[in-house]
Amino acid sequence: MTRDEIRQRTIDVIYECVPDMEGTALADDTVINTDTAIDSMGFVMIMCRLEAQFGVKIPDRQWKKLYTLGDVVTAIEKRLPKA
Repeated sequence: MTRDEIRQRTIDVIYECVPDMEGTALADDTVINTDTAIDSMGFVMIMCRLEAQFGVKIPDRQWKKLYTLGDVVTAIEKRLPKA
């Protein structure tokens, strides 16, 4: 799976969890908790869905280090099995 595919699936999950954001442009440097309408509970819901979607586990202690969409994509990318 390419980084672009991971990014697009991540954005799709964000739109599913926060329907009001659908159509909002999200870039790698978009800060999830301040540039968007996502609160801390929304972030937890998104991360849980992403873990299920990609079949990965991101340690809870790392969640607080994920600020941007790019950070989230990188965290998922690092945990996916190598092809």
